[in-house]
Amino acid sequence: MNEFFKSVLGMGDITDEVIASDLLISAKSGVRNYAFALTETATPEVRAALQLQFSAAMDLHEKVSNYMIENGYYHPQNMNEQLQLDSQNAQVALNASNLAD
Repeated sequence: MNEFFKSVLGMGDITDEVIASDLLISAKSGVRNYAFALTETATPEVRAALQLQFSAAMDLHEKVSNYMIENGYYHPQNMNEQLQLDSQNAQVALNASNLAD
């Protein structure tokens, strides 16, 4: 995103955070879906394939989580910090939507 628009919207580095958050949500969804599929699988061949995909999804989740933690976008060990960050992000989203009106 253009630096000017980031400044006007008060977004700063939020775009990287939004992208990483979306990726983390998708990774969590993939882990959950592969785990569910594994419990419903009847054949060893399909189970083996799903286990590989499940493992890859877990690896992606770990990498994205670590990236977000290292960059201060995600605080899974500190609920107060995470709530504060979520509140700030919600306010930025509200501010951006008000500018669009």
